[in-house]
Amino acid sequence: MLTLTEVAEDPHVLKRRLDLRDGTEVVFRTLTHTDAERLAGFLEGLSPESRRLSTYAGYDLAAARELCDAIARYDKLRLVLEEVPSGRIVGLLELSLALTPADIARYQEAGIRLTETTDCRFGPTLADDYQGRGVGTLAFPLIADVARRLGRTRIILWGGVLADNPRAIRYYEKNGFQPVGSFVGTDGSLSIDMMLDLEQVSSAGTSPTQRRGS
Repeated sequence: MLTLTEVAEDPHVLKRRLDLRDGTEVVFRTLTHTDAERLAGFLEGLSPESRRLSTYAGYDLAAARELCDAIARYDKLRLVLEEVPSGRIVGLLELSLALTPADIARYQEAGIRLTETTDCRFGPTLADDYQGRGVGTLAFPLIADVARRLGRTRIILWGGVLADNPRAIRYYEKNGFQPVGSFVGTDGSLSIDMMLDLEQVSSAGTSPTQRRGS
């Protein structure tokens, strides 16, 4: 079973190249300590609507440095999508191997027992100009494969998905997530909890549009 420490020591272990429908190439890889400035550019470039849908502690260089400094220190694995050949970060894909008490309580109410030995949380964010281009669909089988390699059998959404975000809901449903319940956040917004059982979907493989990184 792969560990976060092993990933941090060998960032290339998860690296893959993806070919988008329009011919654009992106690299799927782990976030590294040298990514702070490029990650800051990604965060700063998110529109107000994208920030509403994917909330971070900040959207500047300080926030980016904090995320990079956290590598292998906590329970998070952060991966990025990097545009080729510019090197621009166009996506941030986050996995957490820890569960919050609120997550556990909500799923318990739905009759589902979450455990940190089998479950993880997932939250993706794409640059505005990469939304709707199919990169999320190409990248998700790789995310599912990473979760399996980390010993997880189920994925839940990190903070749920906002009920007024139908495109994201369709994306999750397309990739096998099932709705579990709904809840109202501290800001009064309605969100939907969704879960994916990895044992019910096939393992990710290398296809013509998913190539191993060099």
